[in-house]
Amino acid sequence: MAFVDYGTSASKDNSGMSSTTAYARQAQTPAPPLLAGWHNGFAALGPAFYTELAPTPLPDAHWVGVSNDVAALLGLPPGWQQQDDALQSFTGNALPAGSRPLASVYSGHQFGVWAGQLGDGRAILLGETDTGQEVQLKGCGRTPYSRMGDGRAVLRSSIREFLCSEAMAALGIPTTRALCITGSPQPVQREELETAAVVTRVAPSFIRFGHFEHFAARGQHAELRQLADYVIERYYAECRADANPYAALLRAVSERTARLMAQWQAVGFCHGVMNTDNMSILGLTIDYGPFQFLDGFDPGHICNHSDTQGRYAFDRQPGVAYWNLLCLARALLPLIADVGQAQAALDSFEPVFIDAFMQRLRAKLGLREARPGDEALVDGLQRLLSAGGVDYPIFWRRLSHAVAANQFAPVRDLFADRPGFDAWLLQYQELLALDGQALAADLMLKTNPCYVLRNHLGEEAIRAAKLGDFSKIQTLQDLLAHPFDERPGCEAYADFPPDWASHISISCSS
Repeated sequence: MAFVDYGTSASKDNSGMSSTTAYARQAQTPAPPLLAGWHNGFAALGPAFYTELAPTPLPDAHWVGVSNDVAALLGLPPGWQQQDDALQSFTGNALPAGSRPLASVYSGHQFGVWAGQLGDGRAILLGETDTGQEVQLKGCGRTPYSRMGDGRAVLRSSIREFLCSEAMAALGIPTTRALCITGSPQPVQREELETAAVVTRVAPSFIRFGHFEHFAARGQHAELRQLADYVIERYYAECRADANPYAALLRAVSERTARLMAQWQAVGFCHGVMNTDNMSILGLTIDYGPFQFLDGFDPGHICNHSDTQGRYAFDRQPGVAYWNLLCLARALLPLIADVGQAQAALDSFEPVFIDAFMQRLRAKLGLREARPGDEALVDGLQRLLSAGGVDYPIFWRRLSHAVAANQFAPVRDLFADRPGFDAWLLQYQELLALDGQALAADLMLKTNPCYVLRNHLGEEAIRAAKLGDFSKIQTLQDLLAHPFDERPGCEAYADFPPDWASHISISCSS
């Protein structure tokens, strides 16, 4: 691993910027306490890490969607969404009593290029509750880090993030969560005129690789050490006893990231914008923008039409994650103090990824033990799926039912190369017989989802919501909360995408 100096060309951060100037705290009426025990461990790091400011209010706020699961995670009282105080608080029109709103500063690499200072340009952290979860409003107005942006999120992208956050959680994939979406008729200009929305996001921490890059690039090693010590103390306590706790932190983050990549690749999830500022230090899926679950299997699929070079294509995601970890390693090098130890901390990424990915694929195939021939079976299957552009979610669900019924014709029908599939099926059945098909089918039906958030399903919910109908969000949310349970009358949600779905264009604009 060659560590290089990527410069200190970041623009001025919040040092010296008074929150009583352009970003003055606005006078707002505190709401009664919805959540108990507000505190903010991140705020204790000091003003070098953030700017304190309040959200910018939105007119005529209304509910768009809520997650009862996240409400329970936060300990919200029954009927909380019936309170106007909750609506105003989670829109940014009132401050929850005890909260301490702030926007954090970070830097990062975007599309492989050093971008300098970034930061929470439209997100404000309210604080941390006594459940250990941070609560953040996304889309609640300009901050010092908005970089000429308006600090707003639109209804379209907010619905996508809300649904996908909760869908990923139901699939068992580490992710930030989404408590609710609120909307407003306030216009927001993107490619076209849209309306504003706010997503209330929840996570143990929103710290990113870019937070470390920020202080390393500026030579602020005291702040870098302070941040690393905070992360170790709060989230990686096992690293404290290591002879080099900062190298241990890098290794732990690397391995969490490797396992996350394995889960993405197994389920067919494309993130679309894996910049270092969009990488969670906790190995969470974070910042849902131009994401997509694969329809037809295409390893080179690019889900972000802003990604003209294909840097974040589906099959490149594990490699990009490793590149991002190299950036994190460079940032931590002043603390690790040894290039060899930094490299060694990353050496487990590839074997952890491969092992985790093969575990996932064996489960999807109903194979309970690792055996010779597993990798060849998976490689052969991926070549067949790719050659035919076979629908990825439908293939796995049909295969699960085929194993249960010992009837493989519906799966065979998905392939143009029937002889190729037949040859693969013989290999598969030989391994399957070692575990027993009944046990395999049970594992597969609990591993291969019936419902995923395909682009066209999200688009249908968005179109209805723009007309004031939020029922499709609720229906889709309910299905995605139990993705392995088939529902009578909901077959269309698990069917092939319509022809128009291939023309859906998703970009970084939101």
